[in-house]
Amino acid sequence: MRRLDNIDIRLLRVFTTLADARGFAEAQIALNLSQSTLSTHLAELEKRVGGQLCYRGRQQFKLTELGNVTYEAAKKLFRDMDDFTQRVHSANGNLAGRLRLGTSDGVFTSPHLSISRAVEIFLQPGSDVFIDMILGTPSDLEQRVADGERDIVIGPFSQRAPGVEYIDFYGEPHHVYCGKGHRLFTMPDHRIDRKEIESARFSVRRYRHFDDLYLVGHSRAGASIEAMEAQLMLILSGQFIGFLPRHFADPWVTKGELRPILTQSHSFESMQKIAYRRQSIGTPLIDAFLDVLIGLRPPPSESRIENFRS
Repeated sequence: MRRLDNIDIRLLRVFTTLADARGFAEAQIALNLSQSTLSTHLAELEKRVGGQLCYRGRQQFKLTELGNVTYEAAKKLFRDMDDFTQRVHSANGNLAGRLRLGTSDGVFTSPHLSISRAVEIFLQPGSDVFIDMILGTPSDLEQRVADGERDIVIGPFSQRAPGVEYIDFYGEPHHVYCGKGHRLFTMPDHRIDRKEIESARFSVRRYRHFDDLYLVGHSRAGASIEAMEAQLMLILSGQFIGFLPRHFADPWVTKGELRPILTQSHSFESMQKIAYRRQSIGTPLIDAFLDVLIGLRPPPSESRIENFRS
């Protein structure tokens, strides 16, 4: 049997970066290496594992069966190495390692959901922690934490991922908004009836498509988005109405570019949750950051009060 204990970790990191980037072009940028160097590293790794790891050509990059097994094993190895680093440093009274975070987009304007304060508290002088943070849709983040690709994520999750723990974090108020150029912008709420809403083009979040339609009693969507910035752009066009988090829309409301409509009947609270893998409990780095996040949770009643404040 071929011994694999002498494989250079750098070769595995190059390979996993290639797989994540789905080809050489993006991987070259991520690794700052030429294509010829990447090819040399890949060929050397294939020689050591004893088989082809991927099909590569101008129009295709696809992992072989051996490549998929090697990719998953390498990812697990890196997680175990990070855990080893964390535990050794923790025994010396220090936090160290890679902390992989994720959050949904459009939260940076929220004093509760932006994790800037949590990172500020967490990264004390002398800590040797590398923060790896991504933005994503709720379903993507939930899957990534379930697969072990993220340590802690925050978002409005469905709570369906196996092996994942969820903690209520903050109820984020949402309203329906229209832009300055929309015909409803100057119409008083008492004149906006169901017919007016039904005749307006309605933009939905793709991951909440039917929920958004149900909440306003609309029969069909006129557009779909995944990112809150995209939703904001469509609503500012004056051609669409749609849901936005209140904190995200407030600056545009202040500037007179947006207006919330029917706030008493067309508002809802999206419960943002902290999610992490059950098997991560006891990992010093993850436990420490969870403690910081939980310590920053606002009182449960605060968001409900804000929800009806206009």
